[in-house]
Amino acid sequence: MCLGIPGQITEIVDADNLIAKVDVGGVKREVNIACIVDDEHPAKSCVGDWVLVHVGFAMSRLDEEEAARTLALLEELGDMQAELDTMRQMEGQA
Repeated sequence: MCLGIPGQITEIVDADNLIAKVDVGGVKREVNIACIVDDEHPAKSCVGDWVLVHVGFAMSRLDEEEAARTLALLEELGDMQAELDTMRQMEGQA
């Protein structure tokens, strides 16, 4: 399964090579934005955009509401995984 994580573009690092800095859950990393730019939405206009990031690429743009919903769901999944891990540990002690 492949998972894309929402992040917000905070700056364009290299417009010629379509590299931007994206804030993903407080972690800033450089990603390739070639998949989300075109003549109507050039690289320089991407600052502030929310994007779905997968393996170093911004795969698509999404609105802030969708990004917030996705981040909340991912947080819930993380909480669920932590609970399952605890249950597994408890099962091994019984």
